[in-house]
Amino acid sequence: MTSHAKAVLAPTPIQFNFLTLVAALTAAIAATTAASIGWPVWAMFMGWVAFFTRGHSAKEALFSYLCLVVGIAFGVGAALAVGALMPLMGPLAFGPVVFVVAIVVVSLRAFPHLSNVPSYFLGLITFFAAHLEPGILAFSELAAVSGLGSLAAWLAHTIQSRIMRR
Repeated sequence: MTSHAKAVLAPTPIQFNFLTLVAALTAAIAATTAASIGWPVWAMFMGWVAFFTRGHSAKEALFSYLCLVVGIAFGVGAALAVGALMPLMGPLAFGPVVFVVAIVVVSLRAFPHLSNVPSYFLGLITFFAAHLEPGILAFSELAAVSGLGSLAAWLAHTIQSRIMRR
């Protein structure tokens, strides 16, 4: 081990239980909040998963969330484009739309803070799985609920990190 490497210690049994409790309690609160507002709970968990696609600092969490939100916006745009092309092309409309979206998403890997391709795809999946009418309302709702999930995951991770430092 080099002098710069940090030893990773396994949690004690008590720490393990507290780590588990923090994650479960945070997830339960976030899920209850989403459901109480009328948001899809599963979409909250998409934000939670996006948090874990990158580093866990507040800055990295924000960039992961932004990539997810851009992915949702790409989904809205793709749905509108497919809808516009369907009368002309039928199901063949999906080919060029998916091609263009995939080119854009995969090309974004060239930008350091925006290179989170998995989060873009989580955003696309979030939009299409929601089966909402494409538009600002769908975008806003999905961005908000996934933001709740990202925030909850960051809070759980932050609290867990403090437990491990004790």
